[in-house]
Amino acid sequence: MESLKRIYDINRDRLNALSIPFREWQHEAILDFDTDIRVASELGWTGTHTKSLFLKLKGQGYAIYLTEKDSRLDAKQIKAVTGKRPSICDDDEMVEVLGCLPGAVCPIGLPEYVTLIVDTTLYQHEELLYTPGLPEFTFGFAGKHLKRLLLAGNHILYEI
Repeated sequence: MESLKRIYDINRDRLNALSIPFREWQHEAILDFDTDIRVASELGWTGTHTKSLFLKLKGQGYAIYLTEKDSRLDAKQIKAVTGKRPSICDDDEMVEVLGCLPGAVCPIGLPEYVTLIVDTTLYQHEELLYTPGLPEFTFGFAGKHLKRLLLAGNHILYEI
């Protein structure tokens, strides 16, 4: 739980340091899509739900693929930009490497050796919703700020 609080604090601090306006909600823990849909309906969210897939890159390395909740992983596209074949990491390895909970992976506040891959369609959305580490919270901010937010973490960033 300490690592989740640390990730949450990094998210909050980074958004504030970059002067990126954001909204924050506290709610029951969201660890799956069904709960996400129900809570979104109850709270009247209108933003675009995002998902962060934790990937292992063949040979070595890890990546987060940040995209819309309903998008599917295109392994060929990921390999084209990274040069390595991706596979979805198992939950145990993900918890060990990131400190995040399954179903609540956050793309911000991660170790710098984790490569970020972002679906550039996210930049066009009025509001993006994501879990900032603690699954009882959701942050929302304008998609136009996403690239700047991700680059502030000193990660390699690929756009697809």
